[in-house]
Amino acid sequence: MKRPIVWRAMLLFAGVAPVAIAQHTGRPLKLLLDRQSNVDQVAILKHLGQKCPNITLTTNVEQSDYMLSAWGWSGNYRFMISAKNGEKIFATETVYLSNAVKDVCNFLNRQPRQHSHTQH
Repeated sequence: MKRPIVWRAMLLFAGVAPVAIAQHTGRPLKLLLDRQSNVDQVAILKHLGQKCPNITLTTNVEQSDYMLSAWGWSGNYRFMISAKNGEKIFATETVYLSNAVKDVCNFLNRQPRQHSHTQH
């Protein structure tokens, strides 16, 4: 009776593992936190590490891929993503900080990857 459960678990893991590995390969996305944001950057970084380790915060404007504006407090979080050209491209409003970070992660992971200027 336990054998079918084990096989299902193995099949599920086999199907999910390549997707998880694919998300973590390549250069991580770098978010510049807007200076006017009032959400704790340590808390944002903690949730980024849990929800999408392929995205991190940076203080380097030139090396950032997007800017994250994060406002709010417990029970009312508002996050907005801006492209390098200043265009506002995504916004979310949630009750929980973890959900706001998850929404940002889902949006950014659906975006086509742009080629970065790397030094060889």
